[in-house]
Amino acid sequence: MTGYAEWGVRFWLLLVNLIGGILMAADKGRAKRGAWRIPEKTFFVIALLGGSIGCWGGMYLFRHKTRHWYFVLGMPAILAGQLLLVWWLKTHIL
Repeated sequence: MTGYAEWGVRFWLLLVNLIGGILMAADKGRAKRGAWRIPEKTFFVIALLGGSIGCWGGMYLFRHKTRHWYFVLGMPAILAGQLLLVWWLKTHIL
C-alpha cells in the first residue's frame, strides 16, 4: 500500500480504536448510573471493523465487560484474526 491508501487505513484504525475505547468508557458510566446501555453487539462490530485494540484496552482500562467470557476471549480472538489477516496480506498479496 502506498500514499493516500496507507494513510487512510492508519486514520481509520486510529479512529475506530478511539471509538471503541470511548464507547467502553461511556457504557461503564451508564452502567454505574443505571442508564440505557450500549448493546454488546456494538462493541463486537466496532472490534470487527478494526477497533479490537481500543475495545480490548477499554475493557481493562475501565474494568468493564471483564466478567463476560465472550468479551475476555472474543476481543483477543478478533485481534489475533486481524493480525493473521494482515500478516497473510503482507506475505501473499502486498
